[in-house]
Amino acid sequence: MSRAHHGGGEPSQRMLRVAELIRHAMAELLSRGEVNDPVLETNVITVPKVRMSPDLKLATVYVMPLGGKDTEPVIAALERNKRFLRGEVARMINLKFAPDVRFKVDDSFENASKIDQLLNSDKVRKDLASQTDDDADDAA
Repeated sequence: MSRAHHGGGEPSQRMLRVAELIRHAMAELLSRGEVNDPVLETNVITVPKVRMSPDLKLATVYVMPLGGKDTEPVIAALERNKRFLRGEVARMINLKFAPDVRFKVDDSFENASKIDQLLNSDKVRKDLASQTDDDADDAA
């Protein structure tokens, strides 16, 4: 009997656990400045999330330079240093094999700030205020 295949559904607990271990190790490596690269040394880079492929052979590491600037040079620098980072991460979390890593810019911050801007726009504020007034009328 074959194991249940994890298709496009929810990630398994193992995928989530490995992703979190890799996220933590990668964040630590980048914060300690162990990578000899001028771009990585001059940017503070956060690692908001990591997604694993179902077979755990590929880790997609989402990164965001502080202030959201220099994203292209940062991704290029991470790609240049991929072999070093991959080896260090595997050593730190004691994996039998090092998953391949790819780097992407995490744009959820951008989306969050767009949502904030939208929520703070006058039209939405008025809509929210009128809804609150309606709720108060219902309660009376």
